[in-house]
Order: sequence, then structure tokens, then C-alpha cells
Amino acid sequence: MAETSKRIASALISVYDKTGLEPILHELHRHGVTLYSTGGTRSYIEGLGMPVVPVEDVTDYPSILGGRVKTLHPKIFGGILGRRGLASDLAQMEEYEIPVIDLVIVDLYPFEATVAAGGKEHEIIEKIDIGGVSLIRAAAKNHNDVLIIPAQQHYAEALALIAGQDGSTTLAQRKRFATHAFAVTARYDQAIHGWFSGQAPASDPVSSLTGQAIHPLRYGENPHQPASFFGDLDGLFRRHNGKELSYNNLLDLDAALELIDDLAGLCKENRQVPFAILKHNNACGAALRPTLLEAWEAALAGDPVSAFGGVLVTSVPIHAEAAAAMDGLFFEILCAPGYSEEALEILRKKKNRIILERRPVPAPGRKYRSALNGILSQLPDQLVEQQGDLRMVTKAQPPAGSVQDLLFANILVKHTKSNAIVLAKGLQLLGSGTGQTSRVDALEQAIAKAGKFNFGLRGAVMASDAFFPFPDCVTIAANAGIGAIVQPGGSIRDQESIDACDQMGVAMCITGNRHFKH
Repeated sequence: MAETSKRIASALISVYDKTGLEPILHELHRHGVTLYSTGGTRSYIEGLGMPVVPVEDVTDYPSILGGRVKTLHPKIFGGILGRRGLASDLAQMEEYEIPVIDLVIVDLYPFEATVAAGGKEHEIIEKIDIGGVSLIRAAAKNHNDVLIIPAQQHYAEALALIAGQDGSTTLAQRKRFATHAFAVTARYDQAIHGWFSGQAPASDPVSSLTGQAIHPLRYGENPHQPASFFGDLDGLFRRHNGKELSYNNLLDLDAALELIDDLAGLCKENRQVPFAILKHNNACGAALRPTLLEAWEAALAGDPVSAFGGVLVTSVPIHAEAAAAMDGLFFEILCAPGYSEEALEILRKKKNRIILERRPVPAPGRKYRSALNGILSQLPDQLVEQQGDLRMVTKAQPPAGSVQDLLFANILVKHTKSNAIVLAKGLQLLGSGTGQTSRVDALEQAIAKAGKFNFGLRGAVMASDAFFPFPDCVTIAANAGIGAIVQPGGSIRDQESIDACDQMGVAMCITGNRHFKH
């Protein structure tokens, strides 16, 4: 289907709630668009002093059955569904005097709100919109010729298009609004089904998930898996460069932003800049330093091999000097709260490199994940231990300056797939063991990783996401040079690990908080 721009000459407007409609009406009137409407919406338009054609004048039928039937008529749906490029459709529209309709604006009856307000059964039934849903589906189906604005949440985007493009829209834009439209009707039908079946209430966030904007993705975790994202990506990021985000990109970004936010909180105490590099949801490099460039260099040094193709994230704007240093690495994504023009000029050299400017958006209040034939829901792990949460349980105390390393490592291990061990020193990630089936394996992996890049572990600290069931990890860590350990505790054999620390002169503190991540 070729890309075509179409000018809006006529619009059918049928909304329950008139909030936010006036600016669109003024813009349509400015462009000389013929307006069709009925009932309360027609009265509202007339009250604004704009001409409007009553739907009844088109159909030769009044609104009947207490308002249940207003727009359900061949002259209305023919005007929406008629294919402008098909001669037979145009001939029939002319024969039956069916007006062409280029734009449909709908705001459905508030079914969910009526349920949530404790409405009586007959009140809820009357708030099941029939004509509105039909108008939305018809206009979305014929998006090749018709623009559908299916709900108030899409008014601003539509107004910007109409005003900015002289009353015209492209096929790609109409298809995007058609996608919004089917999301709206899917949510609406799901809410109705939920009420009739006595299942999840209409206000439940899981049942309303499909009411979010749907972004088709290139594919899922693998090319043979179709995938979509439900949410407002444009509200989260401004994309300065690069291809569309993929399923795996979004998972990495989710992990990266949660990590950098926690690290940024630690930076407020010591006026440092955080930088992290992630691969497959795990940090392969992370550091806090006085300047962005230093933080980048220290993070990259943690594992320059794994950094290839990774996701880069920081909590400060990117300047030209740092951008020039990063430009030498092949990476998938860089995400920061801002960029200088010089930095963008450098970073845009590679057309597929994704450069995102993060917008200040609150984190979601819950986490959801599908499992078996249902959905799991939990509060996010927003607990970040402070110095006062570190309970010393050994004779030895942490070496001078290592308390900040313990807090730094504890944040990193919280954001690493379980079983997880993190080794750090000087506010730099030296090595991590990720997603292992035993804690010993995770520790040995972390030690090997540190050794691979020539990091000495004498005086380094170790963080564990869960307790030590046996003292073996303490022994291995001490023999590698680790001087202090932070772990949740909670094992019936905690004392054995504490005793091992005392025997080997290692400091241990317990937080009381486990940080599994699966």
C-alpha cells in the first residue's frame, strides 16, 4: 500500500465526554472541515458557534430507542467504510447519497468508571457503548482513507498532526491511530467481559494493560517470535538516532535504568558520576567517578570484551569529550538525560546506533510478568541499603574507605541475575558471577572475570544477593584477597560463615534484606 497524504474534508464526531475536544474543533473549523454530529455533541459544537450537520439530516432517521440508536446507519458507515480508490464503492456512495467521512472522533461511554463507582446493573448495561465501538472499528479498518481518534488520550497527538500538516495525515500516521483504536476497543471489550464473568474488575491494572498504546516490535527475544510493547515509549525517551527499539533492547533498558537510578542515589552522598554498561540485563561494567569521562573509562575497563554491543547508561548529560571516547566502541544503545549538540554530532555518525534522551517519568508502581496461564504481580524492589543498614557481625571491621564500596557492590548485586556475586573496589565493578545455580559457581566466575582483566582483589569487597548456606564462599573469597563482605544473612548456618570470617580476618556485615532477581 503506497504512502499517501490525505486532507481531511469531513469529520464525524460522537463523544460522551467533551473535555479536551474544543481545540480540535477549532482547528478543523479553521481548515473548513464539514462537521457531522448528533445529540449532546452536536449541541456542544453549536454552542461554540461552529456549523454542524446533524446526523439525522443525513440518515433521515432521528435518534431512537432512548438514544441507543443514533449513528448505526448505512449512510454513516458507508461514508466511513467506502474505499476511495475503488470505483464501484464511489459509484454506490454517489447513488445512495452517502457523504464521504475522512475523520472520526469518538469517546466511549464510561463503562469502567460506572462499574468502579458502584453503578446499578441497569446503569452499567446502559454504559455499554455500541455505536461508538462500531464507529471506531469501521474507521480503523478503513485507515487507508480515514483517520480515527478513538479516545481523549489521543487528542493531543491528533491535534499536533492536524495543525502541523495543514489538515492532512499520512498513511503511516493513520495506521498508527488505527492501532490505538483497536487497543481502545480491546480494553473496552475486556472490561465488559470481566464484569459479565465476575472476573477482574475493570479498574484492575492487569485487565487494563491493553488500553496502553501498542508498539509493534521488530521481533521478540528471537527473530521467529513476534512481539509488542504496551506503553508510552515517546513519554519515556526522545530518540535522537538509530533504529527502532527491539524486545531485548527494552529489557536491557529497563534493567539499566533501574540500576543507574540506584547508583545515582549513592552518588549524591559523595558527588560522583555513575556510569554502567549492561549486557543481557546484567552489568558488565560500572563505576562512580568525579567526572563523566572518568566514570566511562572505569566502567569500560571492568569488561571491555562484554561491553561490545552493550547498553550504556548514565544519570548526567553527555558532553563532546565523553562522546568522542564512547564513539570508539560498538554499542547498541546510549541513554542519558541530555546531550550537547557536539556530542550528538559525534554519536550520530553510525546510523543504527540508538541514542536516547531519557525523560523524567515516575517509575511504575508494580511489576508484572506472565507465568503459566496467568500473570504475576509484585511491588518493585526499591529497597536500597544505606550505611546504617550494615550490621557488623565480625571482629574485623571494613578497611578504611570500603564502606562505600560495600554499598556500591550491594546495589550492583541487587540488579544482577541470581545467584549473584559482585566484586568491587574503589567504586568500580571488578567482576561478577551472574545467574549461576550455586553461589560457589557465581563467586568463582566473578574471581575469574576479575583475573581476566588483571584486577587484583586484595582489599576488594564482595556482595551476595542471598545468604551463604555454608562457609565455603567465605574461604574462597578470603583466599582471593577479599577484605569485606556484605550479605543478607538469614541462614541457620550464618554463624559458621561469621566464624570463618573471624578466623581469616575478613569483615562481614549483614543487611537482613535478600535481593533475588530472576
